[in-house]
Amino acid sequence: MNWERLPIFLLLTLTCQGESSEVRFNRDIQPILARNCFTCHGPDKHERKAKLRLDTANGFLTGGASKESVIQAGNPEESMLWERLVSNDPDEIMPPPDSHKELSLEEKNLIRKWIQQGAKYEGHWSFTTPLLPALPAEEEKNPIDRFVASRLRKENLSFSPEADRRTLARRL
Repeated sequence: MNWERLPIFLLLTLTCQGESSEVRFNRDIQPILARNCFTCHGPDKHERKAKLRLDTANGFLTGGASKESVIQAGNPEESMLWERLVSNDPDEIMPPPDSHKELSLEEKNLIRKWIQQGAKYEGHWSFTTPLLPALPAEEEKNPIDRFVASRLRKENLSFSPEADRRTLARRL
């Protein structure tokens, strides 16, 4: 292991690890749909089944041949997508058994949680304007230190004492 990079690794681990319990479409849901659903309900109009497209927001809202939205934001039990994922009927369940694809319990729970949280669809990341996160209300002057201090406080930890001049010169 490259020991010089360990502090950077620890910083990233502390600041990025599981900060949010929000399920995000691009990070959590889109990869599941891409692996299991886009073959039949993706961008290829010649392969698309039931005229349902799940790779666009419009596809979720307008549905397929039924013209019924496949998601009822905030209510998984009323969402056709959820009903199809948990169905016991081999003619209704998605993905169909002959596709040899199956969602894990964890993947199904993520989709359910996403629908409960409002089923917010996110466009492709390249079309999304990056936003700066709000700085934690910490006493540190450096913005990065504020994030680190906030996470350390959550973990009941604190910064190490500042190194003496000799140690700092040796590190340099």
